[in-house]
Amino acid sequence: METLDLRGLKCPLPALKTKRALGRMAPGGVIEVACTDPMAAIDIPHLVGESGDTLEATGRDGEVLTFRIRKR
Repeated sequence: METLDLRGLKCPLPALKTKRALGRMAPGGVIEVACTDPMAAIDIPHLVGESGDTLEATGRDGEVLTFRIRKR
């Protein structure tokens, strides 16, 4: 599983970097994204919904939001 550490980046960078990483992945691949931008709680699930990929899990640990995404 690939990990993408986007902590400290502000909108729209977390969504853009997540989209780029998903574009490089093979179908069935899984990526875990960590970020601190509150807008990512809206942007990343929206991105995943539009791309047809699967948001398998979300989490929050203090300021850090995490998303586990499976490439379709």
